Amino acid sequence: MNRVNEYRKQRGISQLELAKRVGIARQTINLIENDKYNPSLRLCIEIAKELGTDLNTLFWEE
Repeated sequence: MNRVNEYRKQRGISQLELAKRVGIARQTINLIENDKYNPSLRLCIEIAKELGTDLNTLFWEE
């Protein structure tokens, strides 16, 4: 489980906008949000930067 969807919606950013900002397809954002795709560390860092948070907050399960 990750918090990409939650943080993206808090920022008022669409899947398409986030995808454009990090240089991937919108469908990839959808797959990440639904835990059907494991992004690379580089991509995780880019997504966290765009969403104004850090990797632990966005992807770490407690």
